[in-house]
Amino acid sequence: MNTNILVIGGTGKTGRRVVEQLKNKGIEPRIGARSAATAFDWNDKSTWEKTLEGIERMYVTYYPDLAVPGAKEAVESLTYLAKELGVKKMVLLSGKGEAEAEACEAIVANSGLDYTIVRASWFNQNWSESFFLDSILSGDVALPMSDILIPFVDANDIAEVASEVLMNDNYNGQIVEVTGPELITFKDVVSTIGLATHKKFNFHEITLEQYLDGMRKAQIPADVVWLIEYLFSNVLTNPNNQLISTDIEKVLGRKAKTFTEYAVETAKTGVWN
Repeated sequence: MNTNILVIGGTGKTGRRVVEQLKNKGIEPRIGARSAATAFDWNDKSTWEKTLEGIERMYVTYYPDLAVPGAKEAVESLTYLAKELGVKKMVLLSGKGEAEAEACEAIVANSGLDYTIVRASWFNQNWSESFFLDSILSGDVALPMSDILIPFVDANDIAEVASEVLMNDNYNGQIVEVTGPELITFKDVVSTIGLATHKKFNFHEITLEQYLDGMRKAQIPADVVWLIEYLFSNVLTNPNNQLISTDIEKVLGRKAKTFTEYAVETAKTGVWN
């Protein structure tokens, strides 16, 4: 089917949810992913032009994170190409409290394209679809910095906001900050999942170095270990990340999902069994 809406990262955590939201609006978007019909690979520029051909609006997520080395250059190249090929508007998923992510935001904002930045806090789904899932499944959760307050945000809320600002030009030129409605710690998260699953978890406070050492011993790729170290040492401790935003409410006309609501819904899927 011909379409002029593109979702880069359309099989990822927020991307596949944005695709779903757009389909609910009667839009059949093109999916930009390595496994998609039109393959898109951030590491292979030869795949970009075909993916962007005929596109007017695009939602862009960079994997694994805008903070990683090379992300800025990739976003810059893609943004220039998009403009050259006649793309009119770009919505970029960014991270709260990341200087590198803000450098990527500036590239998009200064490109001459219409744009909206969706700047997100840490995702609830990190506990069910990403790097914290294994520790929940083990029943033994060992994490550093367990008392830091984080406004965890739900990926479904992010996707609903992203699909709205992508199609609604009232948000052009704006930064929309998406957070959950409350500040919670890792300890709060684990006890909330415990209540939702009726399971007992052991929580261990460890140092960041111990955590990273455990990742290396588990042969987690070095770039992932680097990213986790960066996120813990730079992003979690950034005071801006401990601010709650009401932008989800402004865009969607309803309150952001709480972590408890997410935990209860997720427990029903059996992913934590």
